Amino acid sequence: MNGIDVPGHCRIPESELEWEFTTSGGPGGQHANRSETRVTLRWDYEHSPSLSLSQKTVLRRMGGSRTAGGVITITSDRTRSQSRNRHDARERLAELIADLLRPKKKRRATKPTTASRRRRLHEKRRRGETKQLRKRPDY
Repeated sequence: MNGIDVPGHCRIPESELEWEFTTSGGPGGQHANRSETRVTLRWDYEHSPSLSLSQKTVLRRMGGSRTAGGVITITSDRTRSQSRNRHDARERLAELIADLLRPKKKRRATKPTTASRRRRLHEKRRRGETKQLRKRPDY
């Protein structure tokens, strides 16, 4: 594989991806304790020529803690195979970028219906009466 394709948005070349492999916990016995199957994928999107300035701004604004410091980090240790974890990390990075760059639907302002307003006020009065009954009686 030579990079990650994010359909409709960008293509990230392999040279921009930074991989780290560590031992993974969980089942697998001695093999799991010695094999570096956990994959950590880092992509510095802030310095990437693959994205436009507006796309970088969207990632920074919408990504929250996932895009902290201009770097997206994905960790995968779902399987006991390094190659499958690498594939999983690539897919998850592509999904995350596509999700963040997908244009969000604008919210159309609506008014509550008359019936829903009546129900809300009726329920509010009923709750108030219930709370009044909990008070200590006045003698």
